[in-house]
Amino acid sequence: METGSPGGVETTDTGSAGPVWTGLPPGLLRMRRLLLVVWLGLAAVGIGLPLGLFVGPVWAAFALLPLAGIGWGWVLLGRNWRSWRYAERADDLLISRGVLWREETVVPYGRMQLVEVTSGPVERHFGLASVQLHTAAAATDATIPGLDPAEAERLRDRLTELGEARSAGL
Repeated sequence: METGSPGGVETTDTGSAGPVWTGLPPGLLRMRRLLLVVWLGLAAVGIGLPLGLFVGPVWAAFALLPLAGIGWGWVLLGRNWRSWRYAERADDLLISRGVLWREETVVPYGRMQLVEVTSGPVERHFGLASVQLHTAAAATDATIPGLDPAEAERLRDRLTELGEARSAGL
């Protein structure tokens, strides 16, 4: 049984054997929802205004389509945000995501070649950063988006340290 806490951290009630899952911070959801409202709001104005002025007010009703997209996207973004989580285990990092198609990525520490922390201008404005993991196989690269910068740096340093320790034993 899973329980959640307000800080975005989920734990699994299976004793010490199960991983301790950490969810993404709510800042990522706020950023994505704001971008949704801004872009689809601009699309609604861009569709409704010309149609209303040049074709007729009845045609301006097509501006309701992007507005409906805001409501639909709002719900989907929330579900997607809740689906993302990660867990640090003794030998590997687990990343789980997906609503309809659940995807769980296991990245062994000894296989990590590079751990990057990135933050674009919008992410920086919202105080967020992403951790990108690169392994020997390009298909297994993994990303954890929308972390607090301090947590992203802590995770990068820990993963790098564990990766060096595990690869030294090979």
